[in-house]
Amino acid sequence: MYPSPTSGENPDDDSHSSRKRIARACDSCYKRKIKCDAAIPQCNWCSHHNIPCTFTRTTHRRRKEKIHANSQQKTSRLAERIDRIEKLLTDNLLRESVPRESSISSNTESPGFDQPPSITPIGPSSVSSSVPLHFAGRELGVVSLITGIPFLLPEGQQWIQSRTGQHIAFDKLSPARPPWEKQRAMSSSALLMDLHKVFELPERHIVEINFEAYCGSLMMRIFPIIDTALFAETIKTAYRHQNTNSPIGQAANRACIFAFLAFTSLTRIPEFDSIRQQISPVDPETFALKAQYLTPQVLQETTTLEGLQTVAMLALYELVSGNLQSANYYGSLSARMIFNLGAHTTTSQQSVLYQDPATDTDPRAQHHLRNIFWLCYTIEKDVSLRTGQPQLFVQDNCDLTLPPGYVDRLYTSLEYHHHSQELPDNPLFPVDLRLSIIKARACSALYSFKALQKTDAELLKEIRELDDELEKWRVSVPPEWRPTLSFSHETPDPNVSMHSVMLRLNYHLCMTIIHQASSRCKSWANGQGGMMEGVSSSLALSVEASRSTLLYLEAAEHVLIDGIFWTLIFYPMSAFLAIFCNILQNPIDPQATKDLGLLRTATSMMERVFLRQTCSTNEVVHIKLVADFVTELYRLAKCAIEKAWRERSA
Repeated sequence: MYPSPTSGENPDDDSHSSRKRIARACDSCYKRKIKCDAAIPQCNWCSHHNIPCTFTRTTHRRRKEKIHANSQQKTSRLAERIDRIEKLLTDNLLRESVPRESSISSNTESPGFDQPPSITPIGPSSVSSSVPLHFAGRELGVVSLITGIPFLLPEGQQWIQSRTGQHIAFDKLSPARPPWEKQRAMSSSALLMDLHKVFELPERHIVEINFEAYCGSLMMRIFPIIDTALFAETIKTAYRHQNTNSPIGQAANRACIFAFLAFTSLTRIPEFDSIRQQISPVDPETFALKAQYLTPQVLQETTTLEGLQTVAMLALYELVSGNLQSANYYGSLSARMIFNLGAHTTTSQQSVLYQDPATDTDPRAQHHLRNIFWLCYTIEKDVSLRTGQPQLFVQDNCDLTLPPGYVDRLYTSLEYHHHSQELPDNPLFPVDLRLSIIKARACSALYSFKALQKTDAELLKEIRELDDELEKWRVSVPPEWRPTLSFSHETPDPNVSMHSVMLRLNYHLCMTIIHQASSRCKSWANGQGGMMEGVSSSLALSVEASRSTLLYLEAAEHVLIDGIFWTLIFYPMSAFLAIFCNILQNPIDPQATKDLGLLRTATSMMERVFLRQTCSTNEVVHIKLVADFVTELYRLAKCAIEKAWRERSA
């Protein structure tokens, strides 16, 4: 760089230098756009041409100011654009938040920014986490057949009214809760319990008598929630520290005992009757409340087997009580604890049954944890179906290897117990574990959010594969226990028992949820030849499975255990809905009249089963809601048949 001669003459002129700068080239070179060497007194060009070499040209510093101005201008334009976008979005949101009635009204004005929009609170009745209810290509409600029908969509209302010619009693047909869900209300005596006595354990002999009765019953094989040796140690530990003022560190042991008494006292087990006469009556509600009071402390402590047993038994207690929301919450806690303890996965070493349980605790505890996993897995699949909530135990994260020898021993143990009444040595679980796995796959492949995006061909492919898997399971069951494809009174069950009832009900439920998914196929509206025939036959299988559910329950009513109404109600209610929709779809079909009679007899049967259990005021109120729901279904189905025959005669 070469300083210009002018800049060297006035080095201290700050005011001048702030306004302008001297060019590096002389005036002549700058004008001709040639390189100037700025030599003194004359540059090379000026000296060669014998002309004056001057530096009189001045240049103002505008470049940075111009760039800065441009930047400010661009920023201003961007801010204006963002403001316009935000205003546009706000206007759209305000217009969407206005109810349709107000937009139709002539006196209603568009809301402005000075008038905030009304916000509708989101509740379980306005938002569904499940799949829309379809039947034969029509979307009727906001949730699936398998998860309830709280509210009918306008399209569903119009279809029902067009088929029946009747106005719908929405207070009866659209209850706030699914018909099989009851919100268990605490009694005043339980709520007014002295908080100072929350941590007090009952007399030890009460716990031991209930423990002995449970271990000697079939219920422990169906619900293997405790282990004889491990729970005996839990009782010793809890009563060893019963005088401790603070329950910290012992909350899980105490809560486990409270939850055990609540669950076993609620369960109606015939073997308990003679034994419980030795002690004063146990209030299951009070012990459940005590276990719930201790649950927050259990969650703060390190995850233990006792803590897992506590929340799992509370989930069972709420499920048997009909309170599905609480059962879902405690089931979720159970799943998280199982993940923490690693019981959702297993190794070949952990799968080996213990040889000497009295001397080796770790293998026994690992084996028991795996039993609790399978029990919670089975319960979660049922709760997910009934509530529409997503599954936690998914195949990608769990080892679904069945217990060693489970399939070989299952029906052999059932056959032996059915004839000799001696207890099997191994857990039976509430449902065949293979059926629970099929349920899980059906929910994931047909009713998950991802499943809603599948085409007709993909959906039917999933239905065929699941149907094949279910049929393989059915054929693998020994003939004396094997469910028939369709049940009728002409083909009675020779080994009818409570376990066979649950086996058949779950088989027919799997048939229903697998083939019911065909109602979402678009070919119902398009009428696509061969595919339409496959879709129609698939839906027919679903309806036939629903008929078999009601017929089998009627035939097996005499073996149903008292007190299981809320556990059982889901199966007939979901069948009611499927048969009702089918009557509306085909009211002139001869089978429709038979189905109408089936609805009437099944309703009477469910009322008799309900009356066989001890009823609280809250349960009586809820059973009236269930009765109103079924009565409205029956009335509308009857009107649909009569209307169709009148139109045909005319």
